[in-house]
Amino acid sequence: MVTIADVARHAGVSSSTVSYVLSGKRAISEETRNRVRVSVRELGYHPNAGARALAARRSHIVALMVPLRTDVYVPVVMEIAVAVTMAARQHGYDVLLITNDEGPDGVRRIVASGLADGVILMDVELGDVRIPVLRSQGTQAALIGLPDDPAGLSCVDHDFVTAGALCADHLADLGHREVAFIGYGSGVYSRHAAYAERTVAGFGDRAEQRGLRFVHRACEGTYESTAGTLARILADRPETTGFVVQNESAIGPLLTLLRSSGRTVPEDASVVALCQAQLAEQFAPRLTSVTGSPQELGRVAVEQLLRRITQAGAGDRPEDERVLLTPVLTVRDSTGSAPRTQL
Repeated sequence: MVTIADVARHAGVSSSTVSYVLSGKRAISEETRNRVRVSVRELGYHPNAGARALAARRSHIVALMVPLRTDVYVPVVMEIAVAVTMAARQHGYDVLLITNDEGPDGVRRIVASGLADGVILMDVELGDVRIPVLRSQGTQAALIGLPDDPAGLSCVDHDFVTAGALCADHLADLGHREVAFIGYGSGVYSRHAAYAERTVAGFGDRAEQRGLRFVHRACEGTYESTAGTLARILADRPETTGFVVQNESAIGPLLTLLRSSGRTVPEDASVVALCQAQLAEQFAPRLTSVTGSPQELGRVAVEQLLRRITQAGAGDRPEDERVLLTPVLTVRDSTGSAPRTQL
């Protein structure tokens, strides 16, 4: 195994100089720093994690609490987790995964163990019970999601209120007047998942402003549940011509059910999906969609957390940050003007 002494000999400097270059604790000339960095790279030197933690009082590990639920869309969860891991590695940090089924106890366990310098939470609820634990423990944290009270934390999320409003505006601009919002399963709303509730709120507020008559229906996403949801919508509102779908699992069943009911998309019914572009492109017709970048969520969350760790390490009060990423509406083949009978 390559040691710090090996790097020093290769670079022609003392071991202490190598240590100072790696830690940044003393001013070293640019020429010497470059020699040391070249030697580190060529020899493949990696500082001992335990020694590094003792020296810096840091573990250089961040904990990521990921959701393991049947009502979350796993591909997006994994994209965010991968983005967090890649961004952390670029800053010299490793990622420890914990699952949200551990809840507040999982946060306490990680904090008490000293394994991680900070925590990133996903699947944030409006009144998330994990947040008081973070505050009471004095743990540096960044949230992927926006709770009701983000004080003492940094947060990044898609602007779901705007996302919902974009869907309503698009259908209103096309002349639709009767619209339906097909959301996640009832469990998502009963636990007050922030992303779900904020999207519905943004959609509902803008729909009212634009004079749309709308209904919101929860849907578990299976074919059977989507069929039941659509049947109830059309029984209550037979003139419905615009559909917004936030539950990714319900998109395919909805398109099939609309076709089987004699409704052609987009001539008879328009469909807007809140989903990633690659998913929207897979369907026929290709879906008009409102999207946000999961990669950007992960990157920003890591940067927020590391800033808090650095500020706290310097004895400063960490700055609370809130970043809302702007969603993008991409018009494809699944939306069109409302049928003439609805104009």
